Amino acid sequence: MYKIAITAGHYLGTAGKRILKALDPNETREWVLNDRVVRKIIELLKEYEGYEILRTDDPTGKKDISVEDRCKAANAFGADDYYSVHHNASGVKKFTGGGIVVYVYNDVGDDTLALQKMLYDALIEETGLKGNRANPLPQSNLKECRLTKMPAVLGELGFMDSPTDVPIILSEEHADACARAYVKVMVKRGNLKKKVDRSADLEAENKALREQNAALQAKIAAAQKALA
Repeated sequence: MYKIAITAGHYLGTAGKRILKALDPNETREWVLNDRVVRKIIELLKEYEGYEILRTDDPTGKKDISVEDRCKAANAFGADDYYSVHHNASGVKKFTGGGIVVYVYNDVGDDTLALQKMLYDALIEETGLKGNRANPLPQSNLKECRLTKMPAVLGELGFMDSPTDVPIILSEEHADACARAYVKVMVKRGNLKKKVDRSADLEAENKALREQNAALQAKIAAAQKALA
């Protein structure tokens, strides 16, 4: 059984974590973007079997669950892989860059590095949002990747202060593409199988049973008529 821990980074009230007003009048909060992708991942996974999933943030976005508590929950769950979904910000005035980045801790093994590369490649393949990142596969002392006992990746799915990225990351299509990329990786990592759709078989079986019942009723009716 492949155990997945997943989290939407931050929460609704995290200070400053939102799209620049100059680029989005609604100032969409980062957690909203993160949550949308996580929900789509969970929905797509329903087509598969052979996994368990734990969401470590508050799905309503109203409660701030610390990074420490999220990591403790994932560790207690015995997750095989940990996926943290984020959107980036440069903090640079008149930022013209952009693109997807996938982080891991700065002291990891080959399995985590393989997961990092696999996820990044899948995200670029699905979204095309490569941008101009000099190093889209960085290693960093991120607490969320350091405190987890399993391979952990933190995906930044575009920049919230990039005029290029913002229209893309606000779109439903980008969220769908990101979710497909995550699920593609999860399916491969966990060797997940698609659920078998037996609806056609069941309908054929029910039809056969109805025909058998009709034939039996006809025989009973014929027998009763002969005895009358």
